[in-house]
Amino acid sequence: MDGSAAPLNETGDGAAAARSPTPYLRQYELVERLKAYHPALDERLINAAYVYAVQKHGAQLRASGDPYFSHPVAVAGLLAELKLDQHTVVAGLLHDTVEDTDASLEEIQSLFGDDVADLVDGVTKLTRLQYQSEETKQAENFQKFILATTNDIRILLVKLADRLHNMRTLHFVPKPEKRERIARETMDLYAPLARRVGLYDGASELEDLAFEQINPQARAAITHRLAELTDKNRDDLERVRGDLQALLNDIGVEGRVRGRRKQPYAIWRKLERKSISFRDVADIFAFRIIVSTKDECYRVLGAAHQQWACLPDRFKDYISVPKPNGYRSLHTTVRASGNRRVELQIRTEDMNETAERGVAAHWAYKDSQYGFDRDAARAAGLDAEAALNAFAEIVSEGGDPEEFLEHAKLEMFRDHVFVFTPKGKLVVLPGGALPLDFAYALHTAIGDSTIGVKINGEPRPLRTRLTSGDVVEIIRGAAPAPVPGWEALTVTGRARSAARRLVRSRESAEFFHLGRGMVDQALRRIGIDPVEVEMEDVAKKTGFDAPNLMFESVGRGRTSTRDVLEAAFPGHEVERGDLQDKTPVDSAHAPELVAGDDLTPGVTLHLGRCCSPLPGDRIVGVPEPERGLVVHTIDCLRLAEFESRHEEWVDLRWTDRARTGALAVGRVKISAANKKGVLATLCSAVAQANGNITRVATGERGLDFIDLVFDIEVEDVKRLTQILAALRSLAVVDRVERLLER
Repeated sequence: MDGSAAPLNETGDGAAAARSPTPYLRQYELVERLKAYHPALDERLINAAYVYAVQKHGAQLRASGDPYFSHPVAVAGLLAELKLDQHTVVAGLLHDTVEDTDASLEEIQSLFGDDVADLVDGVTKLTRLQYQSEETKQAENFQKFILATTNDIRILLVKLADRLHNMRTLHFVPKPEKRERIARETMDLYAPLARRVGLYDGASELEDLAFEQINPQARAAITHRLAELTDKNRDDLERVRGDLQALLNDIGVEGRVRGRRKQPYAIWRKLERKSISFRDVADIFAFRIIVSTKDECYRVLGAAHQQWACLPDRFKDYISVPKPNGYRSLHTTVRASGNRRVELQIRTEDMNETAERGVAAHWAYKDSQYGFDRDAARAAGLDAEAALNAFAEIVSEGGDPEEFLEHAKLEMFRDHVFVFTPKGKLVVLPGGALPLDFAYALHTAIGDSTIGVKINGEPRPLRTRLTSGDVVEIIRGAAPAPVPGWEALTVTGRARSAARRLVRSRESAEFFHLGRGMVDQALRRIGIDPVEVEMEDVAKKTGFDAPNLMFESVGRGRTSTRDVLEAAFPGHEVERGDLQDKTPVDSAHAPELVAGDDLTPGVTLHLGRCCSPLPGDRIVGVPEPERGLVVHTIDCLRLAEFESRHEEWVDLRWTDRARTGALAVGRVKISAANKKGVLATLCSAVAQANGNITRVATGERGLDFIDLVFDIEVEDVKRLTQILAALRSLAVVDRVERLLER
């Protein structure tokens, strides 16, 4: 993917209408390009798709002023350059028809077959749905696209060709913020995906085009320095090239020597990551030595190390241990003639083909059909579907699209470490991976039950970073349980999504049991035995598909027990006098609950949210503009603001209705041990103290503790004080306090 369908001559000055149209690949030219490697080509299929795309896109124009159909034609040309099968090229021609024209998938299926329709569907965005935000739109599109790609790698190749051509013409998009958004999406998602399946040239171009939009000043500065450096070192580099060719002749190996200069973005990334200066980048210039056999690769390496001193920390053998995307090569950095540091990349012709075209290098004739040869790809070290399966596993762990996108980005780290199981199985992980990442890479069940690790036979903390060559043995517990602090002990998206799923599962179970207990307690309070209740009916009347969903919602505080009772048992109003006949303690009922000898008749009363007074609290009223009289507890911290107006304070008291017939809500914050069953223990203590929990919220969660906030229905402050005392008596509770502001 290192060339467009035709050379672009766009000026980027925005005057699209004043310039001549950009040349694009003609119908016969596209057919000839495919016939060069695909002798059994169905020319009628290509011609029909070309005409269909032109007709459907009609008079549509791109931001550059070119006819819109020039874009799908260019995408098809890029796919033909990769020598892909005819159905993939047809999908390139049609990839925007469903999204941007009146074409339907059914019509494409009837005209071009199921295979083409499936490819087009995989690339098509979710444009017919409504989105809450641009981030949600991106996340949902990417999730759908990844799921389709794991079923057919060709979808990814069509999308990458589409993105590459769009990036080449991005400078015509008039809005800078849109250009930057597309560039960042390309940098974060599509360039790493291209690298994941071995399309290094395409990935490098995508990165550099995105870099030009995101940080144009930095790119211009690096490009200028590169040009100066190239010109300054031209003679030295030609001399090194000659020395390498002479070395091949001396050892009797036929091969090609090609020079390579590092891309501006790759240099910028190295400067940023390693905090070094431009002159310290060791591999700005590199030479690829391409020979015939693997044995010759090692012979050339040995001869180079005999002739020049190598930098020991700069040697990598990707032939014996290929990268996950099938990349194989020997890398070494030497001090060549003139004491110049140069990187050497030594590989065979087949390895070079894979390095340049990645998964696309494995399209060939097999069983009289031209298509992707999975067996040949696996033999070369690339399992294309496996390279993307980690993303499908992230989807299977659940969570919303934004969470998937976050984890997918983590999964696309470029650098790798190569570690082993005790039985010698190789596991490839992103650089910086930790033992819990290793455990989840082996199997989700292993990660879920991890409690410790041995590295090279020695017990080590789970925070230990793995290095290439480590032998890692996972120590497992008897049952699945989240590792405390797992967020800081994982770096891969796969591990994080699986750990988060386990936490969600455990929390769901805890909130289910808590909610079940709260509903049972509420039923007993209105004289109904929970055993006699058909919970399926209760759940449906309350608006849930199943009882477990209702119980979990109650446990999480999203649904109150009162909501359940009022929806499911409206006929029990007479029997549930202990709830129905009580007056809620809120500002709307304040006149029934609060009295005072100096209270002006008809004055508006509000209960202060700063201290949430409960019947039994000592209270005072303070006049506030446009609010009337605000009721505060006598120890409310806000009263200090009104100290200078002390003479305006009004002494208040609770009415008989408040003392005997009110139902208040007290808010309690609990810091408890972070262990299994703690929610059930706390709920039981509140119930035994005659409190009714209406809402539960989780706060900060650490390795050993968890903060919880309960809203508890009580008659008065005395009952809340009893509940606080009951909670403080529990061994699992560290601290309990009443929260005043609600």
